[in-house]
Amino acid sequence: MEIDLLDLLGFYLARLPLLIAAILIGALIAGAYTYFVIPDRFTASSRMYMVSASSDSVVNLADLNLGTSISNDYVELMKSRPVLEEVIDKLDLDYTYEQVLGMVSLSVVNNTRIVRISVTSRDPQEAMDMANQIALTAKAQLPKIMEAPSPTIAESAILPKTKSSPSLKRNVMIGALLCLVVVLGILTVLYLMDDTIKTPEDVEKEFGVLPLSVIPEGTLSETKESGKKRRKIPLISGKGGSDQ
Repeated sequence: MEIDLLDLLGFYLARLPLLIAAILIGALIAGAYTYFVIPDRFTASSRMYMVSASSDSVVNLADLNLGTSISNDYVELMKSRPVLEEVIDKLDLDYTYEQVLGMVSLSVVNNTRIVRISVTSRDPQEAMDMANQIALTAKAQLPKIMEAPSPTIAESAILPKTKSSPSLKRNVMIGALLCLVVVLGILTVLYLMDDTIKTPEDVEKEFGVLPLSVIPEGTLSETKESGKKRRKIPLISGKGGSDQ
């Protein structure tokens, strides 16, 4: 089946009000769902520097190389059950290990020796406390496990004042776009399923011949009414006779 893209575009444009309505409805539904249903979440972050002096005062090249090599190891061990369960106990949290693991995001910052600890929660105070406690627990426990120098807490988490999610603007745009795509998909299916012949070009495309004439649209009563309104032309005889 060949699809005339210009014809399909004209099919869309003929239903432009429907497409605009779909965009507005999608945006309205997504905005209402985001505002009234999705809870606000806050993210707090602390940072740890994975280098500590092997002596009491000087950080040498060996310490820097060691910090680079163990950064990813620290990230994985911070997700371990002993670390997070101690955080749960210290803060008396009503969460399971799996729930806390889902709230925590750990990453090495741009291939540096710095590890970012981010915690997302509905309560900004809880997010801050958890991010700081994870750093403190990791600083105390992980050097014992890895037999490596203790890392340094480079930055403690602060109380987040703005929500990190959801984004009302982004969700409204996504909702409008999704609704538009759905409506365009439905219109495309209707366009492809419509096999009626509407124009002389459709006749030529279907049968390979051009029609000799085209019957105008209208009802029989309209045709009769049109015939009655035709003007009569009088015939006059050549010798002044009466009209015929």
